[in-house]
This record gives sequence, C-alpha cells and structure tokens, in this order.
Amino acid sequence: MQAQAHGSQQLLKVINRMALVRHLCAHPGLSRADLAAAVGLTKSTVGLLARELIAEGWLVEREIVATGDMGRRPTPLFIDPARLLLIGAEVGVDSVRVVATSLTGELLASAVAPYGAGCTAKACIRVLASALLKLCRQLGADQQVLGVGIGLPGGVDAARGVLRFAPNLGWRDVPFAALLEEKLTDSPLAGVPLFFQNEAAVAAVGEMEFNRSPGSDPLLYVSISQGLGAGVIVGDRLLTGNRGFAGEVGHTVLQLDGPRCSCGRRGCAEVLIATPAMLQGSGDAAAPCSLADVRARLTTGDPQTLQAVASAGHYLGVLLQNLATAYDPGCIVLGGAVVELGEPFLKPALATLNDYAAAANL
Repeated sequence: MQAQAHGSQQLLKVINRMALVRHLCAHPGLSRADLAAAVGLTKSTVGLLARELIAEGWLVEREIVATGDMGRRPTPLFIDPARLLLIGAEVGVDSVRVVATSLTGELLASAVAPYGAGCTAKACIRVLASALLKLCRQLGADQQVLGVGIGLPGGVDAARGVLRFAPNLGWRDVPFAALLEEKLTDSPLAGVPLFFQNEAAVAAVGEMEFNRSPGSDPLLYVSISQGLGAGVIVGDRLLTGNRGFAGEVGHTVLQLDGPRCSCGRRGCAEVLIATPAMLQGSGDAAAPCSLADVRARLTTGDPQTLQAVASAGHYLGVLLQNLATAYDPGCIVLGGAVVELGEPFLKPALATLNDYAAAANL
C-alpha cells in the first residue's frame, strides 16, 4: 500500500510539473504566485516545483519586474530555450526529415535524408537513425534531448511502437521502436525516449501545443502530400481509435467504383486528392511525374494540369464537408506539400465546401 501511495504521489508530481511547463509555454513571464493561482496549486508547491524545474533546465528566471509596490518584487518565469531540446522526425514515402526544437517550438537544426522509392522498412530505419545522429552532432555539448517523436505514414500502435500499415509503402506490422532502438545502441540517443504516431496526428498535436487558437476544439489537421491523412484533437486529447487508425480519412470512399487506391479499395479520398491524382497528365511521356512538375505546368497554364488540380481541390472540398459534418470542428488546418500549390488547388476546395454549407444553411 505504501509503494502504491508513493507511486500515486510521484505521478501527481509529474502532472503538476507539466502543468506548470505547459502554462508557461502559453503564458510566459508569470511569477510563482500568479502561476499558483492559474494552475490551482499552493504557492509553496509551485515554489518547490519551480526550483526543481529551473535546476533541471526546464525553466529560467528573468529580470525582476518593477511594479511600484513596496516589498519584494515578483520574479517572472520563462521556459528555458537553450538547455532541453526536442527532436522530431517525419518518415515520408521517399525521404525522412528530422528537426531539433526548443521546448517552445523554435527550430534549432534540421536535416533531410532521401532513401528513394521502394525502400524496405529496415533500410528506411537505417537512414532515419543516421539522420538523427547527424542532427545530434549539430547540437551543443550542454544541450540535452528529452525525447524523439517520430511521425509514420500510416496506422500506428503507439503503445508498442509498431507501424501497422503504410499503404503507400506496402509496409505491415513493422516493429519501428525495437528496430530503431537497436540502431541507436551505444549512440548519444541510446536510452532517450522514443514516441511513435501517425504523421498527421503528430502535426495535429504540434498545432495544439505550439499554435493554439481560441475556439479550436475539436481541431482537425489534414495532411495532403503523396498520401492523405488527418489528426483529430478532441478535448486536448489525440483521437487514436481502437487500432491506431483514427484519422485515416484518405481511405474514406468519395467515389463509388472510382480509381484503385494503394489500400486496395476504389474511390478513396487519397487517390482523388493527393499527389497521384495530379500526376495523370495526358498519358504521354511528357506528363507530370512529380509535384514540382505540377507546379511548373500550373505556371505555364497547362489545361490538363489545371483541370487535374481543380478536380483534386473539388474532392478535397467534399472530404472537408464530410469531416465538418462528422466532427463539427472548431478549426481545420491544412498541411502537406500539395497545399503549397495554392489557389488552383484551394480555391475549388473552399468553393465546394461553401456550396455544401450554403445548401444546409450553415
């Protein structure tokens, strides 16, 4: 019973510490007294936790604020931007991207490592481990990595660190955590906590933590590139689903008997909206073969490319109306490489979404 009580106290302490950190991320410069009032803890508890967090590199004290009042002036607290770092990685269809950030999301270092189409999961993990270690060599000797978050292109069993299925890569049941930990043995990242989740879900968490806006709950992050997925935040919690497939909106069917999708179904949102939908061209050798080609052809006003991009945008509008109906979101964020096509893609999407809203008097 004593061990259980001790465990409960330790858990409560961790929760309280992170409550202080998260509140200071959103409201920097509060004094200990103001912070205690804001999070509902006693001043003595906040004082004790603040001392620990300062010593460990989470927080830093800044110049004393002159208030005009007699007595001791309050000392503002801020997140320490230098000592503790976060590393993030995105595993794409043909490359991995890794970044190091401060606790408040400022980008400190980044690297991209290509591995080409058709890469096996084990080969990808070798490239990922190499990119992570290369990134670490760019960091200062006095900087400590708290953890590594990795976004994967498919459904993820986050508790086990297993990629269940990545349709665009053909990978199934890949034990990412175990394989990456093995590659990082005897390296500066050995023993550093690793966290795995779907890449769109990771982006949604990033929006919630570092770019929060009022009234944005529920929050949907829709990622559109070679594939299409979404991260769903409800009540400040990521919706993962029973098997880790929540947010796989790219495989909702928008067209009966439509084109075959990489997942095996027909008419999925992904095959109608994501990059492959724009790479059909005229079927000749000069047809676009990459998103860069699509951008170039849009610039020259190529009619077939304009039509393909507008069609993809229209289907995006259909998907967004379905998501809006299903989740009644406070905010929808669009991300991914395809969004960078701009008006030729987004204008028909918003027009379609607005048409559905007007028809329903919304």
